[in-house]
Amino acid sequence: MERYVSVNSTHGHTNKKLALDLLSKSTVIIAEIAQAHDGSLGTAHAYIDAVARAGANAVKFQTHIADAESTTRESWRVKFSYQDESRYAYWKRMEFTPEQWRGLKEHTESVGLIFLSSPFSLEAVRLLTRIGITGWKIASGEIDNTIMLDAIAISKLPVILSTGLAGLEDIDKAVLRLGLPDGQLAIMQCTTAYPTLPENVGLNMLPILQNRYRCRVGLSDHSGTIYPSLAAVSLGARIVEVHVTFSREAFGPDVCASVTCAEFAKMVEGIRFIETMLDSPVDKEKWSKDNASLKQIFGRSIVAARNIEAGAVIQKDDLSLKKPGGGLPPSYLEQLIGASAKIDVSSGHLFSLSDVDVADS
Repeated sequence: MERYVSVNSTHGHTNKKLALDLLSKSTVIIAEIAQAHDGSLGTAHAYIDAVARAGANAVKFQTHIADAESTTRESWRVKFSYQDESRYAYWKRMEFTPEQWRGLKEHTESVGLIFLSSPFSLEAVRLLTRIGITGWKIASGEIDNTIMLDAIAISKLPVILSTGLAGLEDIDKAVLRLGLPDGQLAIMQCTTAYPTLPENVGLNMLPILQNRYRCRVGLSDHSGTIYPSLAAVSLGARIVEVHVTFSREAFGPDVCASVTCAEFAKMVEGIRFIETMLDSPVDKEKWSKDNASLKQIFGRSIVAARNIEAGAVIQKDDLSLKKPGGGLPPSYLEQLIGASAKIDVSSGHLFSLSDVDVADS
């Protein structure tokens, strides 16, 4: 059985084989590199270092093998490339060799991150199995790829299942087919739109998925902003995945749905802040008692708003509330109004109960 390690592994050189832990208390934050490398192995490695510095827990690529995945007639979803004549040609250009994939995995683990890559064919599953993948991310378009699901199920490794193109019945079938035990499955709310508009993010699905499948849930976001992930964590998501890019001016189909590495780092900071808030309930009564000195500094006391002669009946306009606290608190106002001053009181005088005769009620 693979020994799981914490998602909070220290970034730095390690020889450990890092595995995906779907029971970790901390939110698993996945940096989706996908095709942002544009077929450059060097750029792919540069992204690993960048997202490690930004605080990611995991790096996720996509493993495309053109001949196994597509016919040469595959049409473009959206024509974006002046370089590639067809979608097939684009996938071909995105391929890495098995040894190059092994190098990417080793580099990822050497900086303390979990290596993930979504397979898009049975051949891709086999390739990733050979290099020692420790968990799977299934893209939403593959949720009914039964051949691939069966091969992944056999591995008995944890699975993160994306649902962008799936209805609940589709998810039911995939979950049943995978047949994973408790703690081995996570399901991601996802909207397959690049970029995703705020009204289509679907945060309402998080409790629905959690209640239906009784597993960890998360958000795979394509909005190109950090906001949905922050909101999702506050609502109970424990996995978030966003695309990253070095620049919004970069080339590629996912740039419009990506955040920059600097934005990713700010998102990580926000998620960890939110986690601390959620894990730290405040007892208001205890807080008030423990901070009595602050209450005195920021509180107010009853003072004379003007000179008052001894024997005069105190009116509401004779009184004011001013800092600091420590004198008669505002709760005594009603008792002082209508009382008689026992002494001459100067404007600004800090009242005490001995200064007045309170009328019997």
